[in-house]
Amino acid sequence: MPEQHMSCWEFPPKVNSFGAWNKETGPLKFSLPLLQMQILVILAVIHTFHFVLKRLGLPMLVSEILAGMLLGGSGLGGIKGYSQIFINIESQNIIGILSILGYTLYMFISGVKMDMGMIGTTGKKALTVGIISLLAPLLLGMATAVLCLKAWFPKADYLPFVAVTHSLTPFPVIASLLGDLKILNSELGRMALSSAIVSDLCSIFLTTVAIVARTGDEKTLETAMVNVVSVAVFVLVVFYILRPAMFWVIKQTPEGRPVKNVFIYAIILGLFACGLCSNLFGQYVMFGAFIFGLAVPDGPPLGSALVEKLDTMVSIVLMPVFIATCAMRTNLFHDNNNEKCKEILANFVVILVSVAAKMGACFVPLVYFCKMPRNDALALGLIMSAKGTVNFATQILLRDSGLVDNTIFTTMVIATTLNAAIVPFLVKQLYDPSRKYAGYQRRNIIHCKASAELRILACVHEQQTATSIINLLDFSNPTRDNPISIHVLHLIELVGRATPLFISHDMQKTTVSNHSYSENVLLAMNRYQRNNGGDALVHVFTAISPPKLMHEDICTLALNKLAVFIIIPFHRKWNAGGSIELDEQPIRNLNCSVLDMAPCSIGILVDRGQLGRSSSQSVYIATIFLGGNDDRESLAYAKRMASSPNVNLTVVHFLPMEDIENTTSEWETMLDDETLKDIKYGSLGFEQVNYIEKVVKDGPQTALIVRSMASQYNLIIVGRRYGIESPLTSGLTEWSEFPELGTLGDLLAASDLDSTASVLIVQQQQQL
Repeated sequence: MPEQHMSCWEFPPKVNSFGAWNKETGPLKFSLPLLQMQILVILAVIHTFHFVLKRLGLPMLVSEILAGMLLGGSGLGGIKGYSQIFINIESQNIIGILSILGYTLYMFISGVKMDMGMIGTTGKKALTVGIISLLAPLLLGMATAVLCLKAWFPKADYLPFVAVTHSLTPFPVIASLLGDLKILNSELGRMALSSAIVSDLCSIFLTTVAIVARTGDEKTLETAMVNVVSVAVFVLVVFYILRPAMFWVIKQTPEGRPVKNVFIYAIILGLFACGLCSNLFGQYVMFGAFIFGLAVPDGPPLGSALVEKLDTMVSIVLMPVFIATCAMRTNLFHDNNNEKCKEILANFVVILVSVAAKMGACFVPLVYFCKMPRNDALALGLIMSAKGTVNFATQILLRDSGLVDNTIFTTMVIATTLNAAIVPFLVKQLYDPSRKYAGYQRRNIIHCKASAELRILACVHEQQTATSIINLLDFSNPTRDNPISIHVLHLIELVGRATPLFISHDMQKTTVSNHSYSENVLLAMNRYQRNNGGDALVHVFTAISPPKLMHEDICTLALNKLAVFIIIPFHRKWNAGGSIELDEQPIRNLNCSVLDMAPCSIGILVDRGQLGRSSSQSVYIATIFLGGNDDRESLAYAKRMASSPNVNLTVVHFLPMEDIENTTSEWETMLDDETLKDIKYGSLGFEQVNYIEKVVKDGPQTALIVRSMASQYNLIIVGRRYGIESPLTSGLTEWSEFPELGTLGDLLAASDLDSTASVLIVQQQQQL
């Protein structure tokens, strides 16, 4: 049974103090100043711990638990004066109510972020892992608990509850871990999320049945049956009445406009009403909030609006307070006799068996039946066995219900803390999502046969970007002899949902959402395909993921579709007047990540507005050639453009003066000459191709010539040449604002350059 206390309450309650200078009644004798001080101290200690521990790679949960232990019975709680003020019974009730409110909102947000549509499209592999990873530890853990009860500790009747707690795989915990590891939308991450959804829903069903069974055991069978019917009716009302009502709210919201506040307030009131109903039906208040959250359509406009309004306060203030106040109830220095020490040992044995069974249930079938690499299967097993906020909350509910005493609760918290600290480290060692992008064959334009299909992956963020890329593809001159296969990836930021979404619009019937994603982009690309007959084949995809992880979607799609060239837009946008109207740092970070990990060649498109003109007009394109892999790749793409009758191509070859030492190797010089040969001697076969040589002495002279060229062309193609030292660009690197564009690309994309010429910066395949 929980420890009993007697406390006296003063009425009317003291809420607001009379000031710090009142000696008889100091501010900490009043509930509001004391609550504010408790929150301030808890958050300050948490962030002090995390400032140190994050450098060791430990998650925030560890800092929150350690802060609670320090402020509670395991630390400062032993000081009488401190405990009488900071953790007295009255103040604990108040901050306890606040923390439970925070956890209720957290479960609601977790339900909103969970994509129920994934259940219908979950593959057999994820479905199997989700079910087995719950049943195996549950059965083996329960069996171990029963053996310990019969052969070791007949009085330790709490051990089955310990087994159940460590068999759960909460979806919010897995989603949070994958987000921290930045593998949320990797192949392993997607499988872990799908498996976690299956396992979590099965866990909720079993937990509900267990609560009802306990009600029947403690009260009457009639009461238990009433609760069963009540819960079933509640779930049906939520999904068949309230969920359609929320879809009606979405229909009333014009596209691109936010949901009206009155609807948001109504849903928040519904959240508390559902929590109250679940409590009346014998369930925990969090159950109703979570079920109601599942009924909210995820993503924009409704789900994202709710998450945006609630998530910051919940994740930054309320949930850290909840974890810390729960951890304050632990006592590491409780006097334990030999029998109690044996119980603690049995508790750890049940926990280890449950965790090992969960890992084995993931590892064995994936390795021996699905032929997954051992490291990946082991990493998935570790992810599915991860413990976090929801597991911790379950443990505190067991303690408050009297099912486990404070000593066993402390051992469970220690096990959760160790799990939260060790699992992320081991997963990082076992799984590196970038290694799959390393290739063993050349996937670039220069090694692509002239008659072979050119496979391009074009990334767009909005309709304007799609228009620019369509015109660039027109310059690429798709013909029956030189066809182009374009895979267009529309990138959308993940908001209001936990699971990333990847949609193939060629397979619309199998998508997991009814939302109209990428409609404008899809119409524009279909129109481009019709205009080019069968010479250009277009396939449109949509990826909804966090900006920090979008490079995974780009590189994975490029790898799967055997693309030889990726086109990504620059993060700056110019308006019709030539001034910068938008500068998006997340897109710049994305471009840098793709440059580092791309499995093929890549181009960054800086659109200053000249790519929006009609393809029937003459287009003047220049290629600046200094030498090296990137310049040879850019020239190979320019040669393909030169076959278009509307393109006038000028190749400007910069050479150093004879008295300047050339740092280029003989082999590189020979490759450059071979690439330039058909341009230089006019054997390419196109009249509208010009070749110009410019001899310069240093970088400033090169910059002067390049800047003077900018106003003469619609498009200028340059190689990135990152990290290459050359007398042709000496002294320019130090002034680069955007290193991802290379020296010349940065020069041509400068905001002070009076030019409307768009720029394509090309980097040849690096992952070899």
